[in-house]
Amino acid sequence: MPKAKETVLVIDLQALEHNYHFLKSNIKPQTKFLAVVKAYAYGSDAMLIAKKLEELGVDYFAVAYTNEGILLREAGIKTPILVLHPQPLNFHQIIEYCLEPSIYAPRILREFIKVASEQQQKSYPVHLKFNTGLNRLGFWEKDVDYIAEQLKGREELRIVSVFSHLAASEDPAERSFSEQQIGSFKKIYANVKAKLHGKPFRHMLNTSGVINYPEAQFEMVRCGIGLYGYANDPKTDALLKPVATLKSVISQIHEIEPDETVGYNRAYTSEGPRVTATLPIGHADGIGRHYGKEAVSVLVNGKEAPIIGNVCMDMMMIDITGIPCQEGDEVIIFGKQLSAEQQAGRAGTISYELIAGISQRVKRKIFGV
Repeated sequence: MPKAKETVLVIDLQALEHNYHFLKSNIKPQTKFLAVVKAYAYGSDAMLIAKKLEELGVDYFAVAYTNEGILLREAGIKTPILVLHPQPLNFHQIIEYCLEPSIYAPRILREFIKVASEQQQKSYPVHLKFNTGLNRLGFWEKDVDYIAEQLKGREELRIVSVFSHLAASEDPAERSFSEQQIGSFKKIYANVKAKLHGKPFRHMLNTSGVINYPEAQFEMVRCGIGLYGYANDPKTDALLKPVATLKSVISQIHEIEPDETVGYNRAYTSEGPRVTATLPIGHADGIGRHYGKEAVSVLVNGKEAPIIGNVCMDMMMIDITGIPCQEGDEVIIFGKQLSAEQQAGRAGTISYELIAGISQRVKRKIFGV
């Protein structure tokens, strides 16, 4: 992997391929695989990630919002795309770009039927989302009769799948709750099959679900964070490879005296002679202030250097005392040597927030094509 000369996010497509095959190895050959590429493919590059996964044979993609799906279509992606959280304002675009909406509430169902009817659609593919305990989005079991009534005698829509989402699939302490969710989903699906036409397939498992509840893989699984190298479990993390490595460089080195301060609000005070370095990356690039004040360290020539003081909008300072380095040297914020999971944990957050929050002004570079 080439040395950085500026702040850059390096995306390793070989690592992505490794993670995809690892996750596939944990499901049955006939089970479909949906890759979640929302939020710029968890902060990387949705178009490049989706193109690679399409080459690998993924069955479905999922995005959060309609515009994310449109960007994939405009990039030439042909694989079916599920929009997880569509809004009625975008229903015309969903049909125009052949996207498949999650229908998660009575209002959404009514509005999509209306638009599909206006556009003279027949058997347009949609997915029914049911709430089994996450209490975020989704119909309730009691809504099955309402859905059946709304669809009675209509040909505009075709129910492709029925799905739900586990609330705590990574937490062994919540196993009984997860099993309760799975049981509830099975009951809902039986009711759907009895009252609605067609044979929709089922999906419920995320990355942690694939690892911890293989018996509930049904006809498809949905993997997001695992594709990018993380699994909310140290043992599984060791079998995955981080796809993104965030790098920066040393812009300037300072030698400071005892009791001198560094950065805004004088948030760091030197207890003795120190050597500091300034990096061209800050909270506008996705490294929040909670990573500062020595909560997190970065790697300089293989040595950990703590982030000192408050992270600025476009810069941050690190303590490089005793580390042989010079201006222009590469600095690793997270990646294979120092994972986003480790870094996020030190700052009291999760890998999802760190990797998905990397600003689009940070240049992306592809490795392992």
